[in-house]
Amino acid sequence: QVQLVESGGGLVQAGASLRLSCAASGRTFSRYAMGWFRQAPGKEREFVAAISYSGGVTHYADSLKGRFTISRDNGKNTMYLQMNSLRSEDTAVYYCAVATRILTTNSRDYEYWGQGTQVTVSS
Repeated sequence: QVQLVESGGGLVQAGASLRLSCAASGRTFSRYAMGWFRQAPGKEREFVAAISYSGGVTHYADSLKGRFTISRDNGKNTMYLQMNSLRSEDTAVYYCAVATRILTTNSRDYEYWGQGTQVTVSS
């Protein structure tokens, strides 16, 4: 069983930066791929970024490349999402998740989810 808690969300102006954190419980954190997803009001949940168990491989949504950076610190059981040059369209609830079998961009392959953290970008 893995429990995930996101933090770091908030209200910022367009152009600002935020760093989200995802703290995971359990001793097997370093064995699993992880990802970030987001869901804006009235929209489906969408893939943001994913990272392999070691941190050596990352994937990003094409529209976010260059602005968002995913990373992890296995010693701290924590994953991060650095978000720069934020735009109003980045407003959403951001979720972290764990995929125990493969590194994937498909939300259906993630077995454990956090409760989400709200990011609001004002223009």
